Amino acid sequence: MSMKEEMSLVDHLGELRKRIMWVLLMLVIGMVIGLVFARSLIRFLKSVPPANGIEWNVFSPWDSLKLYMNFGLVVGLLITLPIALYHIWAFVKPGLRVSEQKASIMYIPAVFIFFLAGLSFGYFVVFPLAFHFTSSISQSLEINEVYGVSQYFSFMFNILIPLSLVFEMPIVVMFLTKIRLLNPKLLQKFRRYAYMLMVVLSTLITPPDAISAILVSIPLIILYEIGVFFSTRIHRKQLLQDAEWAQESTPE
Repeated sequence: MSMKEEMSLVDHLGELRKRIMWVLLMLVIGMVIGLVFARSLIRFLKSVPPANGIEWNVFSPWDSLKLYMNFGLVVGLLITLPIALYHIWAFVKPGLRVSEQKASIMYIPAVFIFFLAGLSFGYFVVFPLAFHFTSSISQSLEINEVYGVSQYFSFMFNILIPLSLVFEMPIVVMFLTKIRLLNPKLLQKFRRYAYMLMVVLSTLITPPDAISAILVSIPLIILYEIGVFFSTRIHRKQLLQDAEWAQESTPE
């Protein structure tokens, strides 16, 4: 390895470290903001279904502090997400063409929007289904329902966070296609396995009944097909651009 290559590697590692530090700093700032608004947010969630009318309890002196910290972390991650995505884009930017740089930066707001869409779908659709299902089992067994606040929100976040991440699938597919790490042929080849994975995932994050699993698996499969559709369009444009570039670079 030449001295120039060694310096280039050192420069890249230094840049990566600097960008990671910026993301961590933004996460800390986001957590502080989250802790400031945690009380109002928790009270709001307690006043809307399915939490309204439920008496919350704490079973440990640490539960209230744990709840505050969890909300601070979630809000911090939401605030940090677009910043982290920008730094990822800026780090890989030198390896992209000018057209790819302009197109890929548009994914940053799209990722944030899809994350919020997954969060909303999880909270307004999947979480009530799961909660009412488990509550109905307790009532059928004539068990007194006493909810711990830490357990309640752990149950909620265990549903919302995975769904929010899964909703990023079309954007991730488009981005990986844009930087030529993925192509539609590969996505089509593994389609059946992807469908199976979506069904398994939907059964893990929903109550163990067929209707709930279908309600969740259908949007996940649609998201996968959206990714395949846009991957096909992006790949087709790349092939045309490569052909034009090869034609222009061919000597007369």
